[in-house]
Amino acid sequence: MKEKKETVVSPSLLSADFSRLEEEVRAAEAGGAAWLHLDVMDGAFVPNISFGAPVIRSLRPRTNLFFDAHLMIREPIRYIGDFVSAGCDLITVHAEACADVKATLEAIRAAGKQAGLSVKPGTPVEGIFGLLPLLSVVLVMTVEPGFSGQKFMPDMLPKIKALEHERQRRSLGYRIEVDGGVSPENAKLLRAAGADVLVAGSAVFGKEDKAAAIAALKG
Repeated sequence: MKEKKETVVSPSLLSADFSRLEEEVRAAEAGGAAWLHLDVMDGAFVPNISFGAPVIRSLRPRTNLFFDAHLMIREPIRYIGDFVSAGCDLITVHAEACADVKATLEAIRAAGKQAGLSVKPGTPVEGIFGLLPLLSVVLVMTVEPGFSGQKFMPDMLPKIKALEHERQRRSLGYRIEVDGGVSPENAKLLRAAGADVLVAGSAVFGKEDKAAAIAALKG
């Protein structure tokens, strides 16, 4: 049986003040964040556009945070090299966005990076069980991807529990990450279900005291 990992908080850069990104990122790091969640959107797979590899590359020398890139883009295999060279540590792609999910994950791993796979709320998590041995992270979306500030969907908790059960049953080492409407109020439920990485946007970057905000999410 795999021992449950310590809870990690991964603040979402999308909720930071883009006029002072370095200051915001350093404040999150000083407050106890271990990861930085990087939401990359293409306006095609999701109905919004955010930022890409150049922004990530510019931040990389400014922080020691683990770069947790979430690629909400169609056929991300085309851009793996760009995000590797930008300094991402983990590259997560969407099962729904890849013609060949396995080849995409293998390309990330071949580049020496951790591979993650995300599923939208309407996608059954059982469909990716065959790929779990390739993964460092499974990212469960608890809102529809594309916009920040949406309301958390509690009916996604069974997905997290199913992934935790499968992780224990097969003695696999992937982390279970949750993204969407995460707050101190639901973080306890998420942790109890098996989540060990919590993505939070305004719940961290929207707070003056980031250390207290991060501590509240960790419980």
